[in-house]
Amino acid sequence: MHDADALLARVVAQARALNIPVSSHILPQVRINRRAVTRFGCCIHQRDGSCLIELSARLLEASEQACLQTLAHEVLHTCPGCRNHGPRWKAYAARMNAAYGYEIARTDTCQRLGVEDTRTIRHLVVCTRCGRQFPRTRLSPLVAHPERYRCACGGTLRRAY
Repeated sequence: MHDADALLARVVAQARALNIPVSSHILPQVRINRRAVTRFGCCIHQRDGSCLIELSARLLEASEQACLQTLAHEVLHTCPGCRNHGPRWKAYAARMNAAYGYEIARTDTCQRLGVEDTRTIRHLVVCTRCGRQFPRTRLSPLVAHPERYRCACGGTLRRAY
């Protein structure tokens, strides 16, 4: 179990050391979300101008690096013009990645962060050429009409279940 507040302070100091303009109004306490399944972190901009960083409880059992990387991702959203994953946010993420060995990206997966994937797979689409599998938890256009899509290898897709 990691001390999320201490890790947040560390990430903020790292960003400031690189002259990344993170907000001076980041609340020092990380809110732990015990219900999050697919989201690992969140930056919530409060009405009073402060920023609350939220972290999935599942990450507290993962490596310290996974927590730091996710916190860094969210801290970058406090920078001016970085509420989305636009060019400025990407540039700051690249600087953090180069300086501290992070792999900050727009999205992350359970596998990359070393967290067990607890989602229930209800649908499976498979490539008829290479066998690549596309597991899905919800009915989506891909699941409903796999014939409209192609695998990266160029193969056709079919619904396995």
